[in-house]
Amino acid sequence: MAGPVLVFDSGVGGLSVVRSLRQHLPETAMAYCCDNAMMPYGIRPDDWLVQRIVAVCAAAVDATSADTLVVACNTASTLALNELRERLALPVVGTVPAIKPAALASRSGCLALLATSATVSRPYTQRLIDSYAPHCRVKKVAADALVTQAEHQLAGRAVDLEVVRHALAPLIDDPLVDTVVLGCTHFPLLLPWLDEVMPRAITWIDSGDAIARRTVQVMQQPDARQGAQCAWLTASSPALEPGLSRFGFDAVRQLPKV
Repeated sequence: MAGPVLVFDSGVGGLSVVRSLRQHLPETAMAYCCDNAMMPYGIRPDDWLVQRIVAVCAAAVDATSADTLVVACNTASTLALNELRERLALPVVGTVPAIKPAALASRSGCLALLATSATVSRPYTQRLIDSYAPHCRVKKVAADALVTQAEHQLAGRAVDLEVVRHALAPLIDDPLVDTVVLGCTHFPLLLPWLDEVMPRAITWIDSGDAIARRTVQVMQQPDARQGAQCAWLTASSPALEPGLSRFGFDAVRQLPKV
């Protein structure tokens, strides 16, 4: 029996990737795992994070009998993809900031990367820019506060527009920027509020569609239709359950302690 596609993130940002996956794989069962007990990842040491990510993903694969893992987290992908692929006997799809499509989409040649501090500062990110956007001016903007706003929005709390406006201030003040890479999977969940705050039209680029296409390519059993639509948390959080339900995860369970 084919298992579900398992989507992993430190928090709820990976749900933006679930949305893209459901468009490409409407009849395939999905499972979701978030390490909410240890969020945010960006404040934790890299070596510790690698061990944690591998342990949580291995436990989630065991709990769900998944046959494909999607790591819908830029931090986890840049740190632990190699270790996950060595440890787990299933295809593992990672997430990286969509610099290449943004460089192709920009008309002005001025684009921005909106991401967490960890993603903005990593050498891996700069290598992506050097490889795929050497002809562009790329403004790197750390917007950690938007992660919390996305978590609040999913839990049914109001998004604070002043927090969003402050996070986007470097983009608002740079009129040449016409394309923005959403370099954190949380950020697409805030698109209506990002648009509301920006005083001009912006092309927002995220990785969801590319991740979904890649998942279709590597799935061991692309016609999988079996399994429960279940979300797994590493810490109990009843406030998240209504939001998870909106993305099709009516069953919410706690992952065995890792």
